[in-house]
Amino acid sequence: MSKIREKNQVLIIEVACRLFALQGYAATKMADIAKEANIPKPNVYYYFSTKDNLYRAVLESVIQPLLDASKPIEQLDDPAEALTEYIKTKLRISRDHPYASKVFANEVMSGAKYLPQDIADGLLIQSKMIIAKFESWIDEGAMAPLSPQHLMFTIWAATQTYADFSWQICNVMDKAELDNNDYAEAATFLTQFVINGCQVKSTAS
Repeated sequence: MSKIREKNQVLIIEVACRLFALQGYAATKMADIAKEANIPKPNVYYYFSTKDNLYRAVLESVIQPLLDASKPIEQLDDPAEALTEYIKTKLRISRDHPYASKVFANEVMSGAKYLPQDIADGLLIQSKMIIAKFESWIDEGAMAPLSPQHLMFTIWAATQTYADFSWQICNVMDKAELDNNDYAEAATFLTQFVINGCQVKSTAS
């Protein structure tokens, strides 16, 4: 029974991701999600109780990967290696969680009205950690003296755009969807762009 429960919860979250991304929070009904998932509406309420709980589960499905993505920045001392891994991981999230990423982007753009406070707090703590690490690399002379905040914003924008603006990117590239090679090429380009543009010096021995 636990496997069936887990399978149904994953399916409901996947469907909710897509509908919340395409229709928005207010316009998406629990009945719509149940119908799309081919699961009785009472079962959806049984698993998540309220639409707010389901929306939180959708946000958490991308928030935890986003929080984990900064581990290279936190754990690695060499800026070139850390930035390379960070950019790869951020692009992987855009590839693997496109609808959840759109839901998060829509939530932020609408003023984060439904974003739970603990999630907002976790994201702020992460941002402060990244900025502090960038500042330490600047102080060590391993990176050009630049705005650590705007560097962080630039990496966010450059990586998350592959999910949030996927239609436009695919339209320009004349593709129905991007493949793994496209993401690998994007990672190589963005890494070179950031490392060269920020004059990052490897500190690896």
